[in-house]
Amino acid sequence: MSAGAAPITTIGIDFGTTNSVIARPGSAGDADLIRFAAPDGPTDIFRSALCFWQDGDARGALSHAAGPWAIAEFLDFPLGSRFLQSFKSIAANPSFEHANLFEKRLKFEELGQIFLRHLFKHADLALTDLPDRIVVGRPVRYVGARPDPKLARARYDAMFALLGRPIHYVYEPLGAAYSFATRLTEPATLLVADFGGGTSDFSVVRVDAPGAAKRCVPLGSAGIGIAGDRFDYRIMDQLVLPLIGKGGTYRSFDKVLEIPAGHFASFSDWSRLALMRNGKTLDALARLKRAATDPAAIGRMIAVVEHELGHGLYEAIGQLKRTLSSADGGTFHFESDDLTITAEVRRTDFEGWIADDLGPRPLVQVVNVLGDEKELPFALFKPMLLQIGQGSVCWIGLRLRRFRSPFVVEVTDHVGVARQRFRCADIFDPIAIPEATIPPERGETALGRYASPS
Repeated sequence: MSAGAAPITTIGIDFGTTNSVIARPGSAGDADLIRFAAPDGPTDIFRSALCFWQDGDARGALSHAAGPWAIAEFLDFPLGSRFLQSFKSIAANPSFEHANLFEKRLKFEELGQIFLRHLFKHADLALTDLPDRIVVGRPVRYVGARPDPKLARARYDAMFALLGRPIHYVYEPLGAAYSFATRLTEPATLLVADFGGGTSDFSVVRVDAPGAAKRCVPLGSAGIGIAGDRFDYRIMDQLVLPLIGKGGTYRSFDKVLEIPAGHFASFSDWSRLALMRNGKTLDALARLKRAATDPAAIGRMIAVVEHELGHGLYEAIGQLKRTLSSADGGTFHFESDDLTITAEVRRTDFEGWIADDLGPRPLVQVVNVLGDEKELPFALFKPMLLQIGQGSVCWIGLRLRRFRSPFVVEVTDHVGVARQRFRCADIFDPIAIPEATIPPERGETALGRYASPS
């Protein structure tokens, strides 16, 4: 901790799929994000990423970086490093045992502890001088077709054991309701939606009037494994992959066949793209180029792999999503020596691309599940709170513009500070959306009262 800084009595950690943050009590009774002096400038967002490379001074030794520093190291030396991002998504995956990193094998909790060491170092927080109360967010529903919540909890416990303090877990949507609940003067039942990079979570909470012995009572939670990462790939699939060979053909003896989709599987994640830059894969792509009916397209694909263009492509995708969050259309633009793409995209185009992911009105389905389980009529619900994750800002905008009955929506950041207010008209009648535990006090005591039942 910096000299002269006030002691921190509570911290909250949002360990996200895409980004992570650390919050501490603010002077006005709210929560402040800790800032990091990142390579590209100060930020309060710490990318949930790790980069490993071999230490030349000792056999088998690994050096590593995390967050913005991991990205910088990887972009400087992609061939000699291993990059891991969104590793939170494997927490509940029973088939994951360890990551192979050069000559070492690291379990999820070992990766997590390395990440935490870097996170706290760059936050200028000493692991030996942490406050007694540490609050950690956890998803309502973990990523994966068959996630194992008990396994995920065990891995989280092992990861955060590094901090040497009891951990108070809280469902991630609760952070979105923090500042809102402190402004309530009358009882209300809230539904809070947290759209993140890997999952979309929903919680319902009843908030009693100020002064109540137990002001906040959690009523239910639900989640779906659909969020920003999935939408990123849909844009990649529509705007980029057709230009680098997807849907094209190649000649095999006297037949003309479609290029196998497996060649494009790694394009779902820019860090996986970097792993394609190896001799075996590049040789296979060179053979495919010679047989392709459109060799120039495969040449562009090879350039993306060889020249590490994946990170820049996904940055351009993120910019397009942010534009579509507030406008009816936007421009996707990416430019390099080997590949230039400019495309106009309407919000309705994007909505069509993600229609299969969303299914039949998933927000309504989730709310109906919560309402059916707790027998909560929609008339009970008041404002809807949306916590924006890095990946899903655009989808939030899309869904809000489809509501039919007007109601107030608070869009909040990771610590629940309202950024925008929408008047919506669309799917529901008088509605609000559920939340879970909200604290009766402000400041560090309030942060510490967030607790999930698991």
